[in-house]
Amino acid sequence: MATLREIRRRIRSVRNIAKVTRAMEMVAAAKMRRAQSRTLATRPYAEKAWQVLVHLALQRTATEAMHPLLASHPGECIGLVVVTSNKGLCGGYNHNIINLACEFIEHAPMPVELITVGRVGRRAMMRAGYHIRAVFEDIPDLPGLMDITGITREITEDFLSGHFGEVYVVYTRFVNTMVQIPEVARLLPLRALERSRSAVEAIQRAAETPTLLEYVYEPSPEAILNALVPRFLEMQVYQIMLEASASEHSARMVAMRNATDSAGELIDALTLTYNRARQEAITKEMVDIAGGAEALAKMRGRR
Repeated sequence: MATLREIRRRIRSVRNIAKVTRAMEMVAAAKMRRAQSRTLATRPYAEKAWQVLVHLALQRTATEAMHPLLASHPGECIGLVVVTSNKGLCGGYNHNIINLACEFIEHAPMPVELITVGRVGRRAMMRAGYHIRAVFEDIPDLPGLMDITGITREITEDFLSGHFGEVYVVYTRFVNTMVQIPEVARLLPLRALERSRSAVEAIQRAAETPTLLEYVYEPSPEAILNALVPRFLEMQVYQIMLEASASEHSARMVAMRNATDSAGELIDALTLTYNRARQEAITKEMVDIAGGAEALAKMRGRR
């Protein structure tokens, strides 16, 4: 059985760990609130951008050339962007992403090359022996548009060069503080009519409205489409990174809260064990004192 000193030392250690996890929970909560507000604020813009893309795509005629990012073509392999965190201590956030990525690679119809975002994903994929084409590890906790240009440029160049036939991304979609869902989404080729059914339905409802004004695009729908498609791709990647950031901080906040609660329960259990051991030690001392007093009384009686 552990001594009283060992139990006290362990209680102090667990209490110090609880202070650290509590501080990490508060930091993660502050970052999560900022990431959540930015994620929710950009969702309407991203949805409206897809509605514009759908509307422009519907203006094309059969004789017009399709933008290269909208066109399917055979490639040497499939590109997979794996979005994880740079740090751990966020529960099953990274584990779920890595498992989903490995499952995708195993069932892919052709070879897969990876573009990892985050140190955890890069280390896991290197250990698994998968081919990593590019690594991005300097993305801040709250990324801006300029922070994701390197990712967009990498996948665009590899797709347009014919190296990637398709590009997918594995990330975590933010639902709320307690729920984050790992997903696989296609980035390229862009499929506006498949990507956003709500955008298509909105346009169809507008087309049925008698008072609908027909838009006139200048210089032309195809010219605007060619100019805006790369920007739509950037917006899509940016939204994915915001979703992943909000999910990461939410998962870390919940994990640290659970760790703090577990530390409190362990402190209570150790305190109970300490009190029992202390009571047992006091009882033994009292028994020893009583036994010694009784022996001393017998010795005096014999005299």
